[in-house]
Amino acid sequence: MTVVIRTAVEADVPGIVEIDLAAGRLDGAGKGNFSSSISAAIADPARLVLVAGMAQCTPREGTPAVVGWAKTHQWDSAEGAAPAGHYLAGITVLPDFRRRGVAGKLTEARLAWIWQRADRAWYVVNARNQASLALHRTLGFLEVARGPRFHSVTFDGGEGVLLGAARPLA
Repeated sequence: MTVVIRTAVEADVPGIVEIDLAAGRLDGAGKGNFSSSISAAIADPARLVLVAGMAQCTPREGTPAVVGWAKTHQWDSAEGAAPAGHYLAGITVLPDFRRRGVAGKLTEARLAWIWQRADRAWYVVNARNQASLALHRTLGFLEVARGPRFHSVTFDGGEGVLLGAARPLA
């Protein structure tokens, strides 16, 4: 299947919410706040929100059905071990579409966007998320620190990993 990545628009917000609900990352009570935060990220020129579709899925309004999404975040100041800069932020892929390269394509597209703006990219992840750690290592990310919190992100199980990558040489 061919993965199609594009910049999210406001009309994608309900689909992004449904993806997080289906993946168990969001409950019904948090839908309103989550929708508002995604809308704010889409409107913020210092951030990027992407959606992924599979070209062979049933199209909705002439585009592939959305099966995943991802965003970036820019922190203007450092906090502890976490420096200021552009971070890979949320990413969710529908469970039935995992292990098909969707997360990798979303991450590559976010990194291409960051490399146009910065020499370093940052990422925080739960220390137990071995799949994400392995994916990001293939993209040049190295562990910088471990801790219970980086910027506003806390972790189930209490330990997160801060990773950083340098823009590849042309």
